[in-house]
Amino acid sequence: MSLIKKIILFISLVFLTSLMVFKILETTKIKTQKKPEVSVTKESNLIKYESNAPQLAYLKITTVEKAPIPAIEALQGYITYNEDLTARITSPVGGRVTQIFAKVGDKTKSNQPLAAIDSPDFGQANADVMKAQSDLKLKQQSFERTKTLFEGEVIPKKEFEASEADLKQAEAEYQRALGRIKNYGLSKENNFILSSKVAGVVTERQINPGSEVKPDNTTPLFIVSDPKKLWVNIEVPEKDLHKISLGQHLNIEASAYPHEAFKAKVILIAKVLDPDTRRVVVRCDIDNTDEKLKPQMYIYATPLDGEENFPFVPNDAVITEGVKNFIFVERSPGVIEKRNIKIVHQGHINSFISEGVHEGERVVTTGALLLNSEFSSN
Repeated sequence: MSLIKKIILFISLVFLTSLMVFKILETTKIKTQKKPEVSVTKESNLIKYESNAPQLAYLKITTVEKAPIPAIEALQGYITYNEDLTARITSPVGGRVTQIFAKVGDKTKSNQPLAAIDSPDFGQANADVMKAQSDLKLKQQSFERTKTLFEGEVIPKKEFEASEADLKQAEAEYQRALGRIKNYGLSKENNFILSSKVAGVVTERQINPGSEVKPDNTTPLFIVSDPKKLWVNIEVPEKDLHKISLGQHLNIEASAYPHEAFKAKVILIAKVLDPDTRRVVVRCDIDNTDEKLKPQMYIYATPLDGEENFPFVPNDAVITEGVKNFIFVERSPGVIEKRNIKIVHQGHINSFISEGVHEGERVVTTGALLLNSEFSSN
């Protein structure tokens, strides 16, 4: 074997030996490397988790808030317009829409034009006024001549009285025709002008230019209302009616805003009980300044009992052991305290607490059973 081949073979053996030694050292290092441990420390009423403890991923922690105790459980209801501040506008005349002056969302003033309607009915009403006015003028002139003749003793009293009666009838016909025009409302270039008697916002519009309208159509062509002031209608079971009173406050929840509560106040309790449902309709005022709520939204209304506020937590956060109730309070990140509480009221959803927790503290609302098993394990 030549010298060059021997040198190449030697170098190859050295390289392979070095590679094998490196692999062995790496394997030994991996095997001897200490794996991170998850530490859980328990005391009498505390449990401490390391920041990387997998149990923390299963916990949901929420800040405690206060609210009055519900008088009864939440009732279903719906949002509706405040009819005291709403105009549902129909047309008293038939015809075809020639112009639209307002669209949905526009703010309007009282008597502001919304649409113009070319109406044969309105044209006939105008013609009736002009005819009655002309007839009144003729009867007035006739009466003046008759009066002069009667005072000169040229005609008998009977003819004077007949002329006077004709004048009064003509005046009545003119006032009747004029009243019909006034009842219709505004007019512009012989078109009937649709308008609202209340100021507000156009919330609905059912017509467009060219639409045909009829006076017997009960569907509003426009709805003008104040969207910042709405009503809530709920139906209260007969057995709970004694817990509802005028001026009482309610919490309103809508599925569109699951983490937000709106305030309402009872303004009307119906005098009649529905014989089929055994329920009474209760109407409430609700402030909708931010315009989040919309008419026909379904809501849940919770009548409140008094003005005193109590901390409350979801029922899922409460653990019952015998006659005692507990919750888990986060003292600091990863440090959980098992705390005894006193429940003053427990509904279907929340528990109201008089002792053991304060507003602003953070409570475990999901994972309480997991924590309790940790406390119970040796």
